[in-house]
Amino acid sequence: MSADEASDALNQVYAARSEAELAAAYAAWSNGYDRETAALGYCLPFVIAAWVARHVPVDAGPLLDAGCGTGLSGPYLAALGYREIDGLDMSADMLALARGRGVYRNLIDAALGGRLPIADGAYAAAFSTGVFTEGHAPASSLDELTRIVRPGGVLIFTVRDSVLETGGFRARFEELERAGCWAPVEESPSFRAFAVAEPEVTVKAFVFKRQSPAGANALREPIDIDALRQLTSSIPFSTESSADLVRRMRDESRY
Repeated sequence: MSADEASDALNQVYAARSEAELAAAYAAWSNGYDRETAALGYCLPFVIAAWVARHVPVDAGPLLDAGCGTGLSGPYLAALGYREIDGLDMSADMLALARGRGVYRNLIDAALGGRLPIADGAYAAAFSTGVFTEGHAPASSLDELTRIVRPGGVLIFTVRDSVLETGGFRARFEELERAGCWAPVEESPSFRAFAVAEPEVTVKAFVFKRQSPAGANALREPIDIDALRQLTSSIPFSTESSADLVRRMRDESRY
């Protein structure tokens, strides 16, 4: 397939207007995806490994490749020493190809944008490339990715420049930061997602560190009833009535 034909397949993916259309587009493209995106010079699944290696120690714990597709990132992270990698994607056809790479511990058939079938704090890090773009996962997906990363862990992902503001991603970053859910660590300059074709498709990479909201932690602390009783018993209480108090304050103000 030529680069022009590969671009046509890519445009069909970008043109999807629903989750069902997107899944159908990827199912139709799955068998030729790796070869055709290689013809376009698609580099995001490979360059994301640099950010993972920079921010996630190899012994930190399990990683989630969110929107893993055919699993292009997995073998390169495994080569860097990461052994516990799970993949998640909405396309069963793509996941079947990812399984064939032999590096993913678990593969999860689920779509970003809804509740994920994953426990709170299950991962030391989650990373995602090529997912936050035209016609793909919404900015609200970041809430769930934050939930499933443990405190102290990191979230690493790319966002296409054309949707960074209009898709609500920048606003979502700020909301999650204000809520104490994460703190910004790194924001890259814009760079091309495709080294050969599609020069207008530029992205930024973002890294955030997962935090535990102080208020939420405080609410989880058990109340020490005995200490509370001891504290309240030490507070002096006056038996003076409010009327007597007002009268005394009025009399004292005369002098």
